[in-house]
Amino acid sequence: MSQLNPRQREAVKYLDGPLLVLAGAGSGKTSVITRKIAHLIEYAGFPGRHIAAVTFTNKAAREMKERVGRLVDRRAARGLIVATFHNLGLTILREEHDAVGYHPGFSIFDAEDARALLRDLLAQHAPDTGLEVGDLQMTLSNWKNAMLLPDQALSRARDAREERFAVIYQHYADYLKAYNALDFDDLILLPVLLFRNNTEILEKWQRRIRYLLVDEYQDTNLSQYEMVRLLVGHRQCLTVVGDDDQSIYAWRGARPENLAQLKEDFPGLKIVKLEQNYRSMRRILSTANALIANNPHVFEKALWSELGVGDPIRILRTRNEEAEAERIASEILDHKLKSHAEFRDFAVLYRGNHQARLLEIKLQAYQIPYRISGGTSFFAKNEIKDAMAYLRLLTNPDDDTAFLRVVNVPRREIGPRTLEQLTGYARQRGLSLTRALNEMGADAHIQARSLEKLRRFADFLNRTCERLEREDTLPVIRQMFTDIEYQEWLQQNASSTKQAQRQMDNVWYLLDSLEQMNRNEDDEGEQTLEDAVSRLVLRDIMERQEEEDDSDKVQLMTLHASKGLEFPHVFVMGLEEELLPHRSSIEQDSIEEERRLMYVGITRAQRTLTLTYAAQRKQYGDVIETIPSRFIDEMPDDHVKHEGIGKADKETNQRRGKATLSALLDDLS
Repeated sequence: MSQLNPRQREAVKYLDGPLLVLAGAGSGKTSVITRKIAHLIEYAGFPGRHIAAVTFTNKAAREMKERVGRLVDRRAARGLIVATFHNLGLTILREEHDAVGYHPGFSIFDAEDARALLRDLLAQHAPDTGLEVGDLQMTLSNWKNAMLLPDQALSRARDAREERFAVIYQHYADYLKAYNALDFDDLILLPVLLFRNNTEILEKWQRRIRYLLVDEYQDTNLSQYEMVRLLVGHRQCLTVVGDDDQSIYAWRGARPENLAQLKEDFPGLKIVKLEQNYRSMRRILSTANALIANNPHVFEKALWSELGVGDPIRILRTRNEEAEAERIASEILDHKLKSHAEFRDFAVLYRGNHQARLLEIKLQAYQIPYRISGGTSFFAKNEIKDAMAYLRLLTNPDDDTAFLRVVNVPRREIGPRTLEQLTGYARQRGLSLTRALNEMGADAHIQARSLEKLRRFADFLNRTCERLEREDTLPVIRQMFTDIEYQEWLQQNASSTKQAQRQMDNVWYLLDSLEQMNRNEDDEGEQTLEDAVSRLVLRDIMERQEEEDDSDKVQLMTLHASKGLEFPHVFVMGLEEELLPHRSSIEQDSIEEERRLMYVGITRAQRTLTLTYAAQRKQYGDVIETIPSRFIDEMPDDHVKHEGIGKADKETNQRRGKATLSALLDDLS
């Protein structure tokens, strides 16, 4: 407690009812949550098994759990739930799968799994309509977050497009059920529907979770809010931590108004504001406060800091987008040489990923190492997941998840009803899907024509496994992908021949990796295919861990991806109308969220902040004159310094160049 400021201590100690901790950027909210958990266990008598803390990312949950582990005796904290919303939903569904009509061991479809199924359904049920799978996926996600089931979505459809989407939604739900699978949104939707419809199960979970803490509450959607409300129930033992000024995910269903709704649903709500910032210099915070003051607020707050005034915020006008990227690269190198900073101390933030392309070229030219956040893992690609599923089946024919992923890849005309019959029979017999197929009893449960297709697929896998016992591994596996005509399947589903070839090259690269592993084996002999597949899975895990590496590189990322992070020196590029704020936000009159996004960008900076824009920019092949972002006008003049306007700038640049050269010579001497 001694390490907390008065407002933080107040939030930790308050246990007399529901509490909203309005936590500004950099105000130490994680410390409040972790110390409150410790306070609940050590002083308030709550056993760890009756406390749950939920947040939005695995990284945040992991950090929270580690901090609690340092504060509380392990035995006292036994059973404590610290998880993401979706992990909590998964925990509930694993225990209550019978009540929601699922078998044990259900699969989870990630975004790419779901997208592939939806693309297939579009081709079947809405060909030649011009409907986009991305729009369909987003619509279905929004419906699930709003707790709308397929029949409700159909009854509320406003036009022919939504009607088609609702029909596909029903087919999509049928396929997921047949696959004994859930998608990401189901992990929240199904527990909420279960709690609404089954009082006994709801009361069971209310008895288990007697105190609930929620982080980043402004990012909750409707179904997440409902999950919280139901779990808390009449006991009202709840602490939520959030900041309406950092709500930047409306496009995926987040509702900053959920903070205001708390006052309606919990009339005794107490509010504690955390306004002291431990991250940024005062000029940065004053600029952020002035900007966000242009948004309407239910809760007023103003960040302040004891870290000193700091340098003015620099606003750099450049000739065009190439000059903008060049200036950022040179500024980073200049600053690094003069201050002996690390490259990892610098971050460049932008509204859209396309803005990074030119910047990468300039950074490479200056030999500045960089890392782009948010890239897709190699193992997250659809074709690699398909290939890995085949490899897993060859090493473990009882892997139902892998079986269901590729039983129709390429298409074998095996429908959801057939798969539902197979999974039902397999569950009844307590067997895996492939073992169930080999039983005579399957004939009575599955139509003969469909069963013949399934057995043909299982026989193919079995013959391949037998060949692997007699022949060299890699040629057999390569032949398998040729025999199933996988490249032709990719070609049918890709947007271009080039894309299909790239995807097939990725599969061959995966198999080359298997071969390389064999070559690198030690004297113990050649490894088995099972060993190789396990090592590939481990490599996938390691690749995902590298997303959090701390190597000495400049960090490039979107403003959305920067939330929750902080850097000594931050550049925000592209401060132009129709870029930041984005054109779609201007057209839809949703500038408030764009302003919150800018606020998030500003408050990532600890010591220096530089904002850039281009006077001209290429757009669809034409050069256009840009309009500086309205957000620049909303920043206080006494905290910003404009550069790139007027003749004096030439002399400034020359002086800066000489200083950089001098610093470089000093560095080399």
